Amino acid sequence: MVRTVTDRSGTTPGPEARSALFPLILILVPVLFFVLLEFGLRLANYGDNTEQWIEAAPGKRMLNTDIGRRYFRTIRIIPMSNQDVFDVQKKPNAFRVFVLGESSGAGYPYAPIGSFSRWLRTSLGLLYPECTIEIVNISMTAVNSYTMRDLFPGIVEQQPDLVLIYAGHNEYYGALGVGSAESAGANRFLVRTALFLRRFKTYELLQNAIGSAAKRLASASSPQKDGTLMSRMAEDQFIELGSDTYRQGLLQFEENMRDILDISKDHGIPVMFGNLVSNLKDQAPFISSPQSLALKAGTVFQTARASLRGGRLQEADSLFRLAKDLDVLRFRAPEEMNSVIARLASAYSAPVVNFDSLFNARSPDGIVGDNLMTDHLHPTLEGYRMMGASFLKAMRTHRIVPRCPTRELTDEELDSLTATAFAISRLDTVLGLYRIALLKNDWPYIQKKDRKPIDQVITRNDFVEQAAYDVVMENEAWESAHRKVAGWHLLRHDYASFQRQMEVLISQFPVIVEYYDFTANELMKAELFDKAFTLLSRRHRIQPSEFSAKWLGIIHLSRKQLPEATAFLEESIRYGTNDAQTLYNIAGAYSLRKEYAKALASVDRCLAADPRFPKASALKLQLERLVPQK
Repeated sequence: MVRTVTDRSGTTPGPEARSALFPLILILVPVLFFVLLEFGLRLANYGDNTEQWIEAAPGKRMLNTDIGRRYFRTIRIIPMSNQDVFDVQKKPNAFRVFVLGESSGAGYPYAPIGSFSRWLRTSLGLLYPECTIEIVNISMTAVNSYTMRDLFPGIVEQQPDLVLIYAGHNEYYGALGVGSAESAGANRFLVRTALFLRRFKTYELLQNAIGSAAKRLASASSPQKDGTLMSRMAEDQFIELGSDTYRQGLLQFEENMRDILDISKDHGIPVMFGNLVSNLKDQAPFISSPQSLALKAGTVFQTARASLRGGRLQEADSLFRLAKDLDVLRFRAPEEMNSVIARLASAYSAPVVNFDSLFNARSPDGIVGDNLMTDHLHPTLEGYRMMGASFLKAMRTHRIVPRCPTRELTDEELDSLTATAFAISRLDTVLGLYRIALLKNDWPYIQKKDRKPIDQVITRNDFVEQAAYDVVMENEAWESAHRKVAGWHLLRHDYASFQRQMEVLISQFPVIVEYYDFTANELMKAELFDKAFTLLSRRHRIQPSEFSAKWLGIIHLSRKQLPEATAFLEESIRYGTNDAQTLYNIAGAYSLRKEYAKALASVDRCLAADPRFPKASALKLQLERLVPQK
């Protein structure tokens, strides 16, 4: 018997009802297919992990080192941030600052150590020692405001107390910029839609399939892009001043920043800008306009130099800025970008630190050049120091500072203490020099045909320079090179350089407690107990352990600081240790405090752990005379 389908009224759906269901089924089937496909791809861990945050250590979080996969699809080695960590659960005394920017924000060519954010973190730690200072710099090379806008909602979730922004140079050639090799078009809605879709594994699968097909179809003779990241990112190399593309770059920056400011305003998060500075006096325009009737950037630059030689400084400054703006290869932000920043800051009551004026005021003739710039726009270490100090000054002026007791220090005292405490080594400065040497040995500084062999560009005269060479040539990881150089200093018994090198690693990876332990142990072997004590104290605050408690107790005991020595040694024992040295030292501490019974019990445990421990038997005999026998 054939059964018919009926509706709730008991009647069979007619042809019209069935025809109405058909389009719905046509829609639901592919939707269900893609939902199941997405679920399956996620279950299989297909493709890249582009979640915003990852675990850096138990209870610690950092920006995902693979987050660049959201923005870069054609380059092999993607940029990543400086890997700053922060607590998953924000502490009540924490002051948390996020830094948004590009390569200058990250501290290139001295990244990850030389950035202004590291100067700022060091100064704030000295000023507010009772606070937990978290400066989380998520700036990356070759990104622009699209990346910052995309990451900002995730930043808001981390409860920042302040957001610092130094950005704008990369609007044209940074990932997804209007002139970039990684462009997704000039329409901001389409770019943001593409960014949204890139979070789905199905979209990634489709992109990978298209990319593989394109590679197979491409001619074997097709030229492949090589050279520095800077040289590979510039797709549109002729962006005329005032052109549609020029305006689109300014517009995308303004709209993305406006979104960030709207979101921060809704959540009560202060935002502070730094306006943009670049090399005016010593960086000639890269490409003059091909338009015969247009002003030539190179000609204006030479006129500016003539004005400078003639002592007409104000005229020279204006001409240098015009030459930069006429440069159709837009690696330096035009003057109008600073006008956009000023306009946005005024509309949202956001403070602006005037780096442009600061750098010029500290430069000969009042025009910034190679004195504070390593290349066309990246500051020297002194430049980054100035930026960090200026951000801090603005924070104090606007009272956006930690709510902790502050040390009373003059600006000069703070600068001096910061310079002493700032962790940087010769390896880091050599890395900076080599990165700039490689950058300037490629387009657009010179034509590719004029590139010199690497050995003519970079000289290697000792172990440190060889280690730096290995890093810039991508044969060695930054962390590994620093460990090797630290070991080299240790073998030479250069303990000051060894400690400085290890301090760099600790500054970069403050949650790797093994670096504290290794450094302190080697310093104690060299009888540099005061230096070891400082490191052990920092380590113990981060993650107390049997090792740190033991040695803090022993050093306190050597200083005759008996309450502290006893407390740390007892703590070490509570970890369940049966370490003879710890037990012997706590017996000594009890003995000096005239707690002879406790001292005798501890020395008995010491001898049980190691019957031949030096001087333990003699101490036991002394204590037995002092402890009444039952």
